[in-house]
Amino acid sequence: MSLKTFGAKIFASVIHGKTQKWAQNPVATQQKVFNKLLAAAKDTHFGKDHGFEGITTPADFAAKVPVRDYEGLKNYVDRVVHGEADVLWPGKPLYFAKTSGTTSGAKYIPLTKESMPYHIEAARNAILAYIYQTGKSAFVDGKMIFLQGSPELDEKHGIKFGRLSGIVAHFVPAYLQKNRMPSWETNIIADWETKVDAIVGETYHEDMQVISGIPSWVQMYFEKLQQKEGRPVGDIFKNFNLFIYGGVNYEPYRAKFESLIGRRVDSIELFPASEGFFAYQDSQTEKGMLLLLNAGIFYEFIKADDFFTENPRRYTIGEVEVGVNYALIISTNAGLWAYNIGDTIAFTSTAPYRVVVTGRIKHYISAFGEHVIGKEVESALNEAVAGTNVTVNEFTVAPQITPATGLPYHEWFIEFEKEPEDIDAFALAIDAAMRKQNVYYDDLIAGNVLRTLVITKVSKNGFQEYMKSIGKLGGQNKLPRLANDRKIADALK
Repeated sequence: MSLKTFGAKIFASVIHGKTQKWAQNPVATQQKVFNKLLAAAKDTHFGKDHGFEGITTPADFAAKVPVRDYEGLKNYVDRVVHGEADVLWPGKPLYFAKTSGTTSGAKYIPLTKESMPYHIEAARNAILAYIYQTGKSAFVDGKMIFLQGSPELDEKHGIKFGRLSGIVAHFVPAYLQKNRMPSWETNIIADWETKVDAIVGETYHEDMQVISGIPSWVQMYFEKLQQKEGRPVGDIFKNFNLFIYGGVNYEPYRAKFESLIGRRVDSIELFPASEGFFAYQDSQTEKGMLLLLNAGIFYEFIKADDFFTENPRRYTIGEVEVGVNYALIISTNAGLWAYNIGDTIAFTSTAPYRVVVTGRIKHYISAFGEHVIGKEVESALNEAVAGTNVTVNEFTVAPQITPATGLPYHEWFIEFEKEPEDIDAFALAIDAAMRKQNVYYDDLIAGNVLRTLVITKVSKNGFQEYMKSIGKLGGQNKLPRLANDRKIADALK
């Protein structure tokens, strides 16, 4: 055992002890965060506009600070982007994480000297939690790869900006720098396909032991490795045994990954975003990710079913229930206040508080009142695939409201690696799984309002070509699992 692996185990034990202290006192921990945030920002423009001086409880906060998305906060953010200080948070941010907006073009999410360390610590602590639980630490001596955006940064009014993953690349601890790949020169390549080719060329002969990234883009890397070497990834990298991912559910990709790797490997799920690092998988046996209650973020939760009603109730951590679908609302030490990040979560446990990401509050199908969410379509597909040799590369779902003939239906666009022998039977299996999960969908099928879902096969790399056509190939970009319109569906057709 090397000094580094021995030290990693000791450090993992220390961090585990610190984590337990706040995880076992969730309500008090969140109240402390709440108090600290309000005290720090009371003299900012936003704090004065919303009476932070007179807010003492989360109920006061909910009464004075409405829930906003980026559009609702944009007037304040624009002032910060143009160099104004003390707007949302004291001083100016260190960085802006630039992300793709929907109606406003680019979004600029502030990262402050107070918020930035938590992004780094959370990723580190996720790995340490894995080491503590499994006792496996040898991988810290091997090579690690993080598929991410370019670390090159621009600057506006004295504030640097770029992709979050590129910003974070500047904070990789020194003790990991020698192990980390790819090189700077490769990491700054703008074109994703060219970049992945370069990463393959740099890494195929290395002792890669940890690989991290969004599953869909890691899959592209694995496929190119296999094409180059003509053998499974697990044979190319014999000591590769840990996959770290975030952004999307891994389960729809698991069978494909195990086929590409040639064996099953351990995995760690993360829940990072430009707005904050919210949770990480702290257990290899328990479902869900540990919600980070001490990380400079005060959480509120709105039941997804109530989200679009007038003045829905905002719950705090001590009031949530297991199994309920909530929209996640955050207030942070980067100056985001009652901010709707767009993700929905459900709690799998309240001792400690663990969550799974269930989808996006705006990504659902409810053309007929069924309100199908991402978690349901993913679970239905996994159930249909179980016990078969079917392998799915990627998929998305959209409603077909005005078919040429017959009743409306949900259309599933699926790129198969291995197709089912009977596509109609496979569609029925997915449909049956959907009906078990969603009573509204079941009622619509039973009442002859909808007919059984229809599968439309997508050609090999069809989804990659679609993402490329809209300028979102690679990096942190993710294909929506479902939509209430046919924008993606029509493009695929």
